[in-house]
Amino acid sequence: MNSIVKSTAKYVAIASVVGLSACSKQKSPTTGWAYNDSKNGGFESPEYGNQETGPGLVFIEGGTFTMGRVEQDVRYDWDNIPRRVTVSSFYMDECEVRNEDYREYLYWITRVFGADYPEVYKRALPDTLVWRDKLSYNEPLIELYFRHPAYKDYPVVGIDWLKANDFCAWRTDRVNESILIREGILRVNSNQVNEDNFNTDSYLAGQYEGLVKTDLVDLDPNKDTRKVKVEDGIFLPRYRLPTESEWEFAALGLIGNTVFERVTERRLYPWNGHTIRNSDEKFIGEMRANFKRGRGDNMGTAGALNDHADITAPVYDYWPNDYGLYCMAGNVAEWVMDVYRPLSMEDNTDFRSFRGNKYQTQLRGEEGEIAEKDSLGRVILREVTEEENVDRRNYRKSDNINFLDGDLESSIEYGNEEAKDPARKDKLMYDFGITSLVNDKARVYKGGSWKDRAYWMVPGTRRFLEETQETDFIGFRCAMARVGSPQQ
Repeated sequence: MNSIVKSTAKYVAIASVVGLSACSKQKSPTTGWAYNDSKNGGFESPEYGNQETGPGLVFIEGGTFTMGRVEQDVRYDWDNIPRRVTVSSFYMDECEVRNEDYREYLYWITRVFGADYPEVYKRALPDTLVWRDKLSYNEPLIELYFRHPAYKDYPVVGIDWLKANDFCAWRTDRVNESILIREGILRVNSNQVNEDNFNTDSYLAGQYEGLVKTDLVDLDPNKDTRKVKVEDGIFLPRYRLPTESEWEFAALGLIGNTVFERVTERRLYPWNGHTIRNSDEKFIGEMRANFKRGRGDNMGTAGALNDHADITAPVYDYWPNDYGLYCMAGNVAEWVMDVYRPLSMEDNTDFRSFRGNKYQTQLRGEEGEIAEKDSLGRVILREVTEEENVDRRNYRKSDNINFLDGDLESSIEYGNEEAKDPARKDKLMYDFGITSLVNDKARVYKGGSWKDRAYWMVPGTRRFLEETQETDFIGFRCAMARVGSPQQ
């Protein structure tokens, strides 16, 4: 009996020690000093659980897949030869950016910049004239498609690649501002004007104050409060366009065909099978996407419309793929981040494949301080110089768009001093404007649209257009990096 009492007392003592150590401050395994203790200088190590899913996003668990051609190459361009790549986990918009989403963006621009910088609003406007066709009557679409509430859930079109990127930047700031308001750090400021608007980079650089409600307590014994830092894990990463490999991986949705480490069927479309009609008994025979079935057939016969849309359709009108993404085939084609090169499949690395890197850094003063914001409240960036990177092994130049393909060193003009003229930069290899439309501003767009045949709905197909061009069949959706574990 005494031995049982002794054992019980021993276990209680051990439990007490464990409990006390759990309640004590976490210590550095390097120095033994306690974290988050103002008495020790106040170095902070915040708790972090999992990345918050941003508004409108769906988690895409990454992995390896065969990127590129699964259908015959009808144009014989040979620019999408199959190759094995790995895509990191990331987030992607559940659906294409809608007219209403973009009108919210324009409203904010008008409210903040409209009085003093009307050119910002003008530059952001979608080009509604893309609906014009010399031998079609599309004037009603010019007047109504973007503005009328009947089309509010339809994908926005007439947006070039540059405007799509501006939207992503705006969305990043509005979401992060909303998070700070939700966390009780900032107050709602509906009177932001010109440079006095919330910008994530400006806030982190100490260039934006805002209507402060309660700053965070600073554990530095020499300070009282502080702003939110990246290390706090409160801000979300940037909204951006997906890379080509991310878009293709997400569109295929192979997670629905994965058994352990095997993919049981390599898809042609974002669904199983080789047909574009639904085989489910409840919806048998219905079109799975919005596309052009054949010449002169945009939607089928009256009384039995096949895809129920003559032009675009509401973004939730068709079945999602296995990631829960809508309209990854048909409706509108979509911009991605990549610069087009016919040899990208051979040149790009096999991990997070991407062409289009231009490395930038914040413009700073002589003493390393952040320079002032521009007139729109944004931190000014500049390209890094080769002199700054002289000791680096992984890169030297800021602009790596034409690395291994299209640069002077790869052309027949190598060694020709006259070829170093910047005016000839885009014509060294591809003879842009004469025999080719490929240059450093040619951006990839993926997927089929309402005016394309079924061939273009195969995720492996790829096309390109200059980044300043707008059409009535290209839209976009946003993506976001996943930080930490690739599993949710």
